[in-house]
Amino acid sequence: MADILHNTDELGSVLIQVQDDLKKLKRSLGRITLHEKGETFNIKALDTAIHRTENGIRRRAEEYLKTVNKQVLTLPSIEDLEKKKVQISKWKPSLESIPDMRPQRGQGVMPSAGEKHKAALTMRLLCNPVHPKNRVVMHQSYGIQLPDLPKRSTISVPSHKVVTGPTVGSLSIVPGATRCNLYLAPPLSEDDMKAGMASLVEKGFPLSAAELCLFQTSMHPKAAPLHHREQSSKTASPERTSKCLKDFTLGKEMTKAEHERPPTWTHTPPPSAASKTSNQRHLSQGAARLASLNPQCRPSPAPLVISKLSFVITEGRINPTAPDFCCFKQHYCLSWSTVVEALWSLERLLREFAVPRAQVNGRRLVELAQGRGPAQGRGPAWAGDGGSSVERLLSVLENREEVWDLVYRPGQRYKGEGGTEVAAVRIQTCWRRHTARAAYLLHRKRKWAAGTIAISWLMHAQLGRVRKALQATRLRHLENFRTRAQHLAANWKHIQSSWRTIIHIPSLGYPHPHRFSLKGFDILQNIQMGRLCDVRDEKVQVIYVSPVNLGEDLALYYTRLLSLQGGREGDGEGGEAGPAQAPCVERFTIITPDALEYFPTHNMCLSTLLKYSPHTLRRIRNLIQGKRAYIVGGVAHVDDLAVADELGVAILGPEPAVAQLYGTKSGGRRVFTSAEVDVSPGQWDIYSLQQLHDTLARLMTDNMDVRRWLFKMDAELGGRGTAFCDVSHLSCYAWAQQEFQRHGPQRWRTAWAQDVVLIKYLEEVPVWLARHARPVRTSCYPNWAVFLEAFLRQGGVVEAYPPSDSVTCLTVDLLLEPGGEVTMLSCGDQLHGPSELEAAGSSVPQSSVCPDVLHSVCSSVGRACLRRHILGYVSLDLATFLDPRTLEQKVWAIDLDLTYSNQLAMTQLILSITGGTLNCRTSRLEVPVPVNEKTSSHQKGAKQHTAPSLSSRYAVIGSRLLHTNLSMVHYSVFFQMCKAHGIGFDIKEKQGTAFALHDSNERYSLGMITISEDLQGALLTFARNLSVIHQEISSPNMQGETNFKDLIKDIENVLGVTVQNKSHATKEEDTTVVQSKLDH
Repeated sequence: MADILHNTDELGSVLIQVQDDLKKLKRSLGRITLHEKGETFNIKALDTAIHRTENGIRRRAEEYLKTVNKQVLTLPSIEDLEKKKVQISKWKPSLESIPDMRPQRGQGVMPSAGEKHKAALTMRLLCNPVHPKNRVVMHQSYGIQLPDLPKRSTISVPSHKVVTGPTVGSLSIVPGATRCNLYLAPPLSEDDMKAGMASLVEKGFPLSAAELCLFQTSMHPKAAPLHHREQSSKTASPERTSKCLKDFTLGKEMTKAEHERPPTWTHTPPPSAASKTSNQRHLSQGAARLASLNPQCRPSPAPLVISKLSFVITEGRINPTAPDFCCFKQHYCLSWSTVVEALWSLERLLREFAVPRAQVNGRRLVELAQGRGPAQGRGPAWAGDGGSSVERLLSVLENREEVWDLVYRPGQRYKGEGGTEVAAVRIQTCWRRHTARAAYLLHRKRKWAAGTIAISWLMHAQLGRVRKALQATRLRHLENFRTRAQHLAANWKHIQSSWRTIIHIPSLGYPHPHRFSLKGFDILQNIQMGRLCDVRDEKVQVIYVSPVNLGEDLALYYTRLLSLQGGREGDGEGGEAGPAQAPCVERFTIITPDALEYFPTHNMCLSTLLKYSPHTLRRIRNLIQGKRAYIVGGVAHVDDLAVADELGVAILGPEPAVAQLYGTKSGGRRVFTSAEVDVSPGQWDIYSLQQLHDTLARLMTDNMDVRRWLFKMDAELGGRGTAFCDVSHLSCYAWAQQEFQRHGPQRWRTAWAQDVVLIKYLEEVPVWLARHARPVRTSCYPNWAVFLEAFLRQGGVVEAYPPSDSVTCLTVDLLLEPGGEVTMLSCGDQLHGPSELEAAGSSVPQSSVCPDVLHSVCSSVGRACLRRHILGYVSLDLATFLDPRTLEQKVWAIDLDLTYSNQLAMTQLILSITGGTLNCRTSRLEVPVPVNEKTSSHQKGAKQHTAPSLSSRYAVIGSRLLHTNLSMVHYSVFFQMCKAHGIGFDIKEKQGTAFALHDSNERYSLGMITISEDLQGALLTFARNLSVIHQEISSPNMQGETNFKDLIKDIENVLGVTVQNKSHATKEEDTTVVQSKLDH
């Protein structure tokens, strides 16, 4: 590579040598003085000729360089470098052939671009003494400080016109040895970089070298101001000169509207040895010439001035004569119009806040003024809201923290310039703001009040209109209900004897809190699936509205169950269906309200769901169109009237208001009192604690033989709202009994005999109740305090529990016909569940009360209900026991439910599958049983079917048997399990077990019926079925929640009593037989 660099361009060397020779000749002519004949020889003409020749050679060299730079150069072969030797030809004045010369392929490698650029730049600067960089290059390269030139007599006015023309000045010739070498490119001057790419190309730089050294600049035509040379020399410092050179070298672009760009470094390799030698030769000759022309100017070191461009603002004022400020102003004189605005703003800020001293960083100030501050946008960079503007202005200070603390000190603004006026304005502003705020708050309060009053009035008016509309609608429903009820009463006998449609809606219209407290409320409404058995009457069509979605398995099961029709299916040996089966199956329809999908968890009663089910109502209207129909509901609700009015049919039941009044515990006791039947001692309509204590103390004093007192809520169902307390826990109970025995039953009825015991009871009753009263259903009311709160809120009754160890409760279902007749439909003795006060089943028919006594009581209660416009189905609860003093049987009426009972639904199912009848006047369940008798011997092999005989049966009913493990067994598996254990119903013998299924999804509850020839057999079968089912679906680790065990225990107690009664009856019969024999 070194050999290649030594092979220089022959023509370039010739041109440089010719120029050097001309310069030497010109200098030597200046020192020659010839005297000829006493006269001085004039060499001016010779100097002019040399100068003309030099210009011509320079022009030819420029044309040659243009031609050479546009030519594509190729490197020679490596093996030819040593063979080729460059022969420098002698200089000849004629250079016509120079522009046409081209470097040959076999010649040496051209000089590097760095050498060409450096030599050309140095020669051009040294040959042009008026160039602004001539003095700088001379000073930096040789340490020669040239004297200052005299001032110009005239001052040129800068022109603001855009000058057009070439931007490239006179170009010096770059040596050929440095033209094509990229690593020998000399450093560029400021003028070269301003001249552009064309200038470098014309000077002989290769394109790649120019690209490495230059950076893109945006050209903006603008007139530049001119300054005096003295002013320029004074203000220009070495620091500024070095900064400018550094900026140009790094490729920075400093404009007003653009951000700083990261510097682009350009590395230029050092020049070759040949170029260094040539340059040093030329520069040493120039330096020697300058030294000979001006021997007084000796090289002296330039003073090193370091300026931070920072200045001080004292008391918000700038000292214009301060050296630091003058230096800053002189340094940024070209952009002073932009800087001065930011400077004025900073001065004003410091004066306003009375800042004593602030050290300003000039560079930060200029960056902020030129838009390179923290924020960019329209307007000055320091403009903005108050806080951001102050922060940006203070960011240019070097003592920013001190000034920041001072500016943000409370009250500092009022110490500065115009502080008094600002304080006055501030005070006035605060006062005006306070008054305006107070007025605004008052206005807003009044406006809010006016708006609230207006909205309240509008809401009140709207609610009033809605209430009036609802009242009018309900009044219309009630009037229509009464009209249809009168029509139903007038035509009841005709309706009962003709074709009719019964719409069963087993709705439980309990209050909202009770509905949400009941678990499985929808299934609880569907327990009465036995209502479908009304199709036993061939003139009845049943529409059953189900509160749950029934699966195909349940629909198929009830279709099969209803098709039995008293054993008609079993008349044949193969169990084929009879001709009456098809009409029975076609005469019932099960419908589910479509609103059930929209309100799955709202625990709405079935009437409400049906009210919001237009498609279901339309379907029912289509089914009953042109037919006599009426509705049989459940617990009365106001939505029953809306459904009846929508369907246009009557309701077989009381008005919702009447049912709500007399369907409570207090209402039932009113009916019993009006019917003049025996009731348990007690008091109703208790709503306060003091009333409870006084009433209880009085009742306990009057009935000394009662050992337990019951507290029943008015609106609760079953045994949920019942609590009890035993008088044996009273501390004065033994003393009170002694007082009772001392006075005797006759004198005890007088007030003076009871006063002492009554006072003692009043003292001890509150503590006695708080300690010993217990709710029956602890899952609903865990303790007495919770029960008492609900009891006093709803109201309730206090009544005595029968004073006997053997108490039997029974349920009688009555039909209060619109025609005024009372019909007993079902009667049965209750089977108790977890408590003696909760009923879980019953045995039908009842066998604990004389049928005549029972009929008398039921008739009295029924007539009392009819006098109060209570119609439809009524359930009456009675209690019977032996009086301990008289040993007579007593019957107390204890509860009245104005609804279709579960026992009645199961009784309808019993009558349907057996084809029998229940005679409540005689308390007998009679079912037809076919009897086959053999004919005489002459009719061999023939059989004569006689009329079926009536046989007595007993049934045990479990309307709701609960077991959580039942949900894990599908119904098909359940029936297979029952069949494997012999649990089933015998159609011919009319005895066995039948089930009532409630739903298809949960399957944790069901109903069961066992029928047998005697009560003991029915009870044993029922207990055995419960035990088998529990063992099959339970495991030792998973017993589940169930009421099977409680029912089994109660059945065992009943069986014991039944055995005792049977043995006692047998003894009495034997005694009677023996006595009759002795009499005879």
